[in-house]
Amino acid sequence: MGERTRGDGLLEQLRRPPGGRDGRAMLLTLFVDRTGTGVWAAACVLYFTEVGRLTAAQVGLLLGVSSVAGIAGTPLAGRLAASWGVRRVLIGCHLLRVAALTAVLFCAAFTPLLLVVALATLGDRAARAMEMLYATEVAGERRSAYRALSRTSMNAGYAAGAGLAALGLAVGTPAAYRALVIADVASFLVAAVLVATLREPGRAAATAATAIATDGPATAAATAGGAAAPAPRPNPWRDAGYLRFVALDAMLTIDDAILNVGLPLWLIHSTRAPHALVPAFLAINTVVVVLAQLRVSALVSTARQAVRVVPLYGFAVLGCCAAAALAHRTGPLPASVLLLLAAVLVTLAELIRSVVSWELSVALAPERARPEYLGVAGMAHSTEKAAGPLLLTGAVLATGPLGWLTLGAATTAAAYAQRRYGAIRLALTT
Repeated sequence: MGERTRGDGLLEQLRRPPGGRDGRAMLLTLFVDRTGTGVWAAACVLYFTEVGRLTAAQVGLLLGVSSVAGIAGTPLAGRLAASWGVRRVLIGCHLLRVAALTAVLFCAAFTPLLLVVALATLGDRAARAMEMLYATEVAGERRSAYRALSRTSMNAGYAAGAGLAALGLAVGTPAAYRALVIADVASFLVAAVLVATLREPGRAAATAATAIATDGPATAAATAGGAAAPAPRPNPWRDAGYLRFVALDAMLTIDDAILNVGLPLWLIHSTRAPHALVPAFLAINTVVVVLAQLRVSALVSTARQAVRVVPLYGFAVLGCCAAAALAHRTGPLPASVLLLLAAVLVTLAELIRSVVSWELSVALAPERARPEYLGVAGMAHSTEKAAGPLLLTGAVLATGPLGWLTLGAATTAAAYAQRRYGAIRLALTT
């Protein structure tokens, strides 16, 4: 049955995803959420400058500070989910974003805007951690397949959001910009309603079933009824091995900054490729993700496979960086070809990262403290969101081709370190 499912096409798997009804509803939630996120990503800078009347420096500071605030969202959400459940916390994250972005419409000064955008970003990063945790619970052993489907849903949402934003930006009036913010708010409100229809993934039943299988009915009764004092829950902040995994994982999410910041700025300021090529990076990313995500995900169905695949991420980033470096002193056509190749390679790195990072985040975390651990794991992407653009602009682009090659080599080294430490931790936990 599992082999047949892996052979099904994308549409068939979207109709019958892992997790059944709840899995399908979460995929729809991801699409709606990312539609609003796509609107916001495309319109926020122009909204702040044209409606909020902020300077370029103020916009940069606002987005930078909010990204730093987002780092706290994932561990906070994980801690809350351990007590309140994933579903409740995810609804709360969406409602926080609704309130914060509604407040954006009524803020006319920099300081209140900074506060509400930081809250919106915190809610955004926390929601991502809860989506990952929920999918892990409902998809079970098929979480890699579910991750591929969720990536497809999210990219479709981003594309729909960018299309909506393009309509508003084409009008270009303050009323049109405000309408885009309202559309963003509406998407998060709809997402909260969709999450409210989901069932909280059960953990107690699974724990009891495990006890029956391993220790017999007496132990199971004690586990389910609470007769025996439970062991203290593991603390991810005291787990040096898991924190090392998260630190390396933050380095292995650099593809996002390369695609969205590094390659566009490098093309514009350091190559002879036409500036009109910049939108092609996102188009290539979207097409490759839709066409290849399921195939790449099929390479990783276990934690041990994920560990073996990690170095491929480093090689893909290294190839991307080498292509970008070679584009520096070539003509317009060779530079264009090299930069398009770099976009393809960094997208392949993204595909590998998306399945490997998720699989190892779950597999290396103790099951009975999974919410807290996955909350901490989510800090890797949040940290990259805050630090990645600064690394690309302040170090890599400033040092030219050598900077690109150094970034590729460092990423490859980090990938091999992740492979080594991941294998050691898996050996200790099995």
